[in-house]
Amino acid sequence: MTSLDERIVITGAAGLVGQNLVVELESQGYTNLACIDKHAYNLGILRSLHPRVETVESDLAEPGSWETVFEGADCVVLLHAQITGKHGQDFVRNNIHATAHVLEACRRHGVPYLLHVSSSVVNSSAADHYTVTKRAQEELVARAGIPHCILRPTLMFGWFDPKHLGWLSRFMARTPVFPIPGDGKFMRQPLYERDFCRCLADCLRRRPDGEIYDIVGESRIDYVDIIRTIKRVKGLRTWLVHIPIGFFSLLLRIYSLFSSKPPFTADQLAALTAGDDFTGVDTERLFKVKQTPFEAAALEAFCDPRYADVVLER
Repeated sequence: MTSLDERIVITGAAGLVGQNLVVELESQGYTNLACIDKHAYNLGILRSLHPRVETVESDLAEPGSWETVFEGADCVVLLHAQITGKHGQDFVRNNIHATAHVLEACRRHGVPYLLHVSSSVVNSSAADHYTVTKRAQEELVARAGIPHCILRPTLMFGWFDPKHLGWLSRFMARTPVFPIPGDGKFMRQPLYERDFCRCLADCLRRRPDGEIYDIVGESRIDYVDIIRTIKRVKGLRTWLVHIPIGFFSLLLRIYSLFSSKPPFTADQLAALTAGDDFTGVDTERLFKVKQTPFEAAALEAFCDPRYADVVLER
């Protein structure tokens, strides 16, 4: 059981989960948070929103002075991950090599507990760079010899989102025409970021050891209805146009030739249409977290005056 003044180190803290987790932990009264990330701009956002939080700009894939941050840590939350990208080596570097370095630092400084955020893709039929390296990352954590808990969330959305539904919502607001692949009837189980962070906070308190929790959004909703809901809560008049999946995939591949960080890739389109149906734990029973209905969560995520317009860089 943790106390509010124990030292919590968060890696990849300036990303989507990290930004939301810091909001949640500070709201719960945690006072000794140390946040590590290599992205200067996003870390600057975190620093400006949370001036009392310790922030360290470092690349975990490289040995460095960042390792001293783990001294005296009571818990380390592993959030760092390469999620999108064009090159397989980037996923290996940031999901595998960086994790190996962090785990070695944890062992060296006697960190007593790890909380690792994995992904539901490890249960998926997909075999892209992200899925393969996230499976390997989980194995590293499991073999580290440190008490730990692993959480596997599905597709998440919420404040600060530079990709996924956040990017789609902003693109929809800028264009009169929004493309939908095929009929758009691909079932999704989007997980609201604030709900997930409350599950993380509960694990910080309870410190379950050796548990793996699949955290799935309770709203089962087709992709096209996700888009329609975002359009409705934002009051947009965008025209939704259906495009054959093969042609849509070709357009994504062409776009990736001109963008070093495409917001949506052909691999992600394949994952979207794979038909995965995930089963998760009862978050209300296990974590005392009653999930927010999708439309209410979308309204808060995309229209809240505090954070809806704060967007991270990819």
